[in-house]
Amino acid sequence: MKMKRKIIEIDESKCNGCGQCVEACAEGAIQLMNGKAKLIADNYCDGLAACVGECPVDAIKVIEREADAFDPEAVEHHLRQLSAQNSGFRTETSLPCGCPSTKMEMFNSHCDAANQPVSHACADSALTHWPVQIRLVPASAPFLQKAHLLVASDCTPVAYPDFHKDFLKGRTVLVGCPKFDDTAEYIKKFAEIFRIADIQSVTILIMEVPCCSKMPMIIQEGMALAGKNIPTEIVVVSGKGIIVKRDKLAA
Repeated sequence: MKMKRKIIEIDESKCNGCGQCVEACAEGAIQLMNGKAKLIADNYCDGLAACVGECPVDAIKVIEREADAFDPEAVEHHLRQLSAQNSGFRTETSLPCGCPSTKMEMFNSHCDAANQPVSHACADSALTHWPVQIRLVPASAPFLQKAHLLVASDCTPVAYPDFHKDFLKGRTVLVGCPKFDDTAEYIKKFAEIFRIADIQSVTILIMEVPCCSKMPMIIQEGMALAGKNIPTEIVVVSGKGIIVKRDKLAA
């Protein structure tokens, strides 16, 4: 039933895709789509606007207009669906009421050693975003836009001692295991990323084991589905943490 009531309005020209409003909305009425926050259904929004104060760029306001009435039962059903998706690792946005590992973050990576005791001083981290697992990162994540992408098999950061300095610095990382995770799901995810994120280059870091050899195939099939041809380098690391092979694929 339509009625005139208070409801949020999102100015997409201001939205930077940070996802903070998604986390603030307990009803799950907002999702990130193509890097922008969107109100997905009028009847999910209660008009109380908890999201307004969380927006760092003032892209959300409360207006009064004709809209479907707020429907608590529809919201409850919607949240159950989101929770089921999250538990199945099919999250496409940061989810309210979900695991904190799905919360998207972008941050300056540094360790302020000057403010710590000497025994706790640390080397700089090159990580600039969260999450990092392939299954948890939505293709619309803002940190993927125009990124130099590093796709790393799970074991590589453990095996290669200078992972942050030599590979992560200046790149956006996605990690996963081509042996234990769903190959078809990976291909679909990368195809979507390559279609919408304008990736500039891809570095694939894998271990010198047969199961890891699937990762380059996954990336190349994703590119083919997206109709893209992106400069790619494949780097192979031994179990002792030594680079044993580097291959550049021409774009």
